[in-house]
Amino acid sequence: MGAQSLAVACRALILFLTLTGATNPGFVVRITQAGLDYAHQQGIAVLEKELAQLKLPDFSGDFRIKVLGKVRYEFSRLDLRNFHLPYSRISLVPNVGLQVSISNAFADVDGNWRVKIHFIRDHGSFDVRVENIYVNINLKLGNDASGKPTIDTPYCSTRISNIRVRFSGRLGWLYNLFHNAIESKFRKILEGKVCDIVVKSVHSKLQPYVQTLPVTARIDAIAGVDYSLVAPPTATAQSLDVALKGEFFSLAHRSAVPFPPLALALPPDHDRMVYFGASSYFFNTAGFAYHAAGALVFEITDSMIPKTIDFHLNTTTFSAFVPQLEKMYPNTPMKLRLSASSAPFLNIGPGGLSLKPVVDIQAYAILPNSSLAPLFLLSLTGNVSAVINVKSGHIVGSLNVGRMKLSLKHSDVGTFQVRTLQSIMNIYASSILLPRLNERLDEGFPLPLPDRIQLSNTLVRFHQNFLLLGADVRYQPRV
Repeated sequence: MGAQSLAVACRALILFLTLTGATNPGFVVRITQAGLDYAHQQGIAVLEKELAQLKLPDFSGDFRIKVLGKVRYEFSRLDLRNFHLPYSRISLVPNVGLQVSISNAFADVDGNWRVKIHFIRDHGSFDVRVENIYVNINLKLGNDASGKPTIDTPYCSTRISNIRVRFSGRLGWLYNLFHNAIESKFRKILEGKVCDIVVKSVHSKLQPYVQTLPVTARIDAIAGVDYSLVAPPTATAQSLDVALKGEFFSLAHRSAVPFPPLALALPPDHDRMVYFGASSYFFNTAGFAYHAAGALVFEITDSMIPKTIDFHLNTTTFSAFVPQLEKMYPNTPMKLRLSASSAPFLNIGPGGLSLKPVVDIQAYAILPNSSLAPLFLLSLTGNVSAVINVKSGHIVGSLNVGRMKLSLKHSDVGTFQVRTLQSIMNIYASSILLPRLNERLDEGFPLPLPDRIQLSNTLVRFHQNFLLLGADVRYQPRV
């Protein structure tokens, strides 16, 4: 294949991937069986309350008994006193979603009855013990056009194997003659109503809750992060995986990221309820967004130097390294303008996180009329390592600067030995720049968590091209 044909084929492949939406996630959330079990406990408690408020309709009918003839009956004011779900479990169904199975549930119902046989009328009360209720619910997981998760109930079945009705009243014995028909009525009513409540609860409670997952989160006045789902959640035999876009963007102007996300495969860890896989793409889009927004610029003036440092940012101090300064701009205050020449690129490996930023340092003299006179332009490169942690549902971090190297890119004050500036630049970086960066990084940025979820027992592990965060979760209901 010639070079021209190869280029055409590559463009066609890129176009195909764009049209089909084929893309790797920048961020993956994995919910383990332990996490699903915890969510299931919370959901079953809600469902139990919903079922306890179930309203049962009045019903009536008639039948014939030998000798007595036609008997007309009515059941009214049916009151469901309780509904208990003592045994239930949630299961992963690969390529389908989730299944909730409820067994040995029981309920108690009471109410009033009325009977008419020819000219004989009687009434009384009754109570029903409903036992061995079995419910199977399939939960289908998906995502809508905005990237929010969705949940539906394509299948629900209820089976009741044991119903006992007890009557009080003068003619209560009469019901024993047709108790099978009455119990069948109760069974049919309850089996239909239970699934109605389940479907309603999923749509009115569970669906709105899962949609509290933030698909976009504002970080600050400059950038946000996109956590929209790029595909429906995937159920495997061990976990539920949710693929998110995981991309930072500029709030002022969102532009296409010039590099693609790599495939992200989480290890088979299941000690925690939930895991977050943050790829190098995720972090590097942050650098791209802030750089594109012009936010990676930092200025240092004399007022910013800690009082513990016994020199000032002026030409008198720098004349020890650049002798020409004192002659050209005697005892003149200075300003350093630091800017990233390109978006910083972070590397993640088993040993941790590191980056090698390239920073331009433009030095100015601040003239009496407040105008700036350019002095020299330095290029600073160095090794920076990062420490990552989780705090209050946010990824937080701090930077450590290793060895730095300076080179002269341009000078308006003649030549000088750049290496003599190394020590003073180290002081500026460690005492002024680094603390301010770490203060911002300590604020962190939010993890994709639904409403009222708190993390505990967190762990941080590094893998090739991605960071793995693990945690247990706790749901905090509103007071």
